[in-house]
Amino acid sequence: MSELGVQIDRYVQELVRGGNSSHTVEAYAADLRQFLDYLSPPETEPPAATAIDLLTLREWLASLYSHELSAVTIRRKLAAVRSLFRFLLREGLVPVNVARLVRTPKAPQKLPVVMSAGEANALIDGVPGDKLERPHPARDRALFELLYGCGVRVSELAGLNLDDLDRAERWLRVRGKGRKERQVPVPGKAAEALERYLAVRPVEGDQPAVFLNHTGGRLSARGIHGIVKFYATYVSGDPSIHPHSFRHAYATHLLADGADLRAIQELLGHARLSTTQKYTQVSLTDLMAVYDKAHPKA
Repeated sequence: MSELGVQIDRYVQELVRGGNSSHTVEAYAADLRQFLDYLSPPETEPPAATAIDLLTLREWLASLYSHELSAVTIRRKLAAVRSLFRFLLREGLVPVNVARLVRTPKAPQKLPVVMSAGEANALIDGVPGDKLERPHPARDRALFELLYGCGVRVSELAGLNLDDLDRAERWLRVRGKGRKERQVPVPGKAAEALERYLAVRPVEGDQPAVFLNHTGGRLSARGIHGIVKFYATYVSGDPSIHPHSFRHAYATHLLADGADLRAIQELLGHARLSTTQKYTQVSLTDLMAVYDKAHPKA
């Protein structure tokens, strides 16, 4: 393996040790492998890290544009390379993080599509539907109630353990990005659905996971995605709905009902308030739509 390839592997291992989510690790690892492939034409060794200059990175960036990748994807790939060079600088393997000199492509401001409260509740109410004959209706209903009622990420929901539940006080201990923990209140309907599920949850030795798959192991984030897509397709007729759709709805509906933006930031586990502020834009967009439809002077 080339020297640069070895350093990329070391960096990915550090990401794992640093507690980054599996999604982040896999995405960065894939982006850096592609970066290494670009620097390694057939029968050619990639250059040493110290030999990668600003011109090389600009040519690499141009190749990404030539493949008509979105600005969001290019930004992520550039972030992975910058992070790699930050690691190399810290290790004393390069004199400067040359990737910081590359301009970040501007991403279009894209507001999330948010379900109305009625749409979200109609979907959740249809989850245990008898016509669908699903094998674990109580589990599936609890999944949906927690996604919408607590606004958790799908990875956080999959990672929930039994000892993270305070059933008496109705709180969840959630492990977010970077293993940061936060407390999230569980509303009444979600608490009821969770209790119904736990009453029928099979006992699988010392398995700590709250949500189990058909083999008795921990239900994965991918498994939750599949469950949500199934019900979204057959109950709402909208396969574009995914677990994060409920997080968007949770934040937007809280804001619309008067919740403080910083309180929502804490509930969502956002490191920066600017991340939470996109929901104010969604609410304003919805408000203008109502105005345009209803006001006589619109």
